[in-house]
Amino acid sequence: MPDQPVPGRTARAEAKPGKPTSGKPAPGRTERAQETRGTILDVAERLFAEYGVSEVSNRQIGQAAGQANNFAVGYHFGTKADLVRALIRRYTTETEERRLRMLEAIGDIGDGSAGLRALISCLVRPATDHLDALGVPSWRARCLAQVTTVPALRQIVTEESVAAPSMRRTLDGMLRFLPDLPEEVHVERGDMTRLLLAYTLAERERALHEGDSTPHASWEAVAVGLIDALTGLWLAPVTAHLPLRRADPSTAHPPPPRRTDPQCAD
Repeated sequence: MPDQPVPGRTARAEAKPGKPTSGKPAPGRTERAQETRGTILDVAERLFAEYGVSEVSNRQIGQAAGQANNFAVGYHFGTKADLVRALIRRYTTETEERRLRMLEAIGDIGDGSAGLRALISCLVRPATDHLDALGVPSWRARCLAQVTTVPALRQIVTEESVAAPSMRRTLDGMLRFLPDLPEEVHVERGDMTRLLLAYTLAERERALHEGDSTPHASWEAVAVGLIDALTGLWLAPVTAHLPLRRADPSTAHPPPPRRTDPQCAD
């Protein structure tokens, strides 16, 4: 006589103990994967900061992160460019929240240099506040500075930074105060902004890590100095010595700070 099915029991339920039958990850697997991803990001950030992006392979990152599988980084992230994008997104997630709060706090901005200064503050302070919160040692600013030395990866920083709503609002707001800058000057000063932010933040982070003296006692003082310098940079007169084209307000904007968006974040 054939065996009769036990009420409430199915063939699927008779699978071997310990084997998930729903097709979903076993409890804890997702948490472990997230922890592994976080460890890989931390290690990649440190190695990129110390040696440069081009000098570090995904395999080296995996080994330093304690992964026995040589392809662990590729499994969790993909290519090195994908890994860099994940690093930038982690950074911009932190700075995005800070910048949105600042934009809400300043509300409607009037005309004049005070309005431009308030928006430049929205570029700078999310980065300096974030780095201050990381403590010592940190590698984020130096990592971002290293990333921006590689043209293809620098484009990823630009894409991810500008994609953030708070950055878009800040850049669009700055345009209102800079309608008459010639296009070449606009682009040039945007590059100056990016470099000043990236390397000022990276150099202070390095000095704090190595115990060297720094020009300022706090990240707050660094922020004030950067805001002063960038406000002066954008409002500086233009010496007309060559024929210049006017910027198109619909397309031109200062590049986001690679904070080392900077502005490894907004």
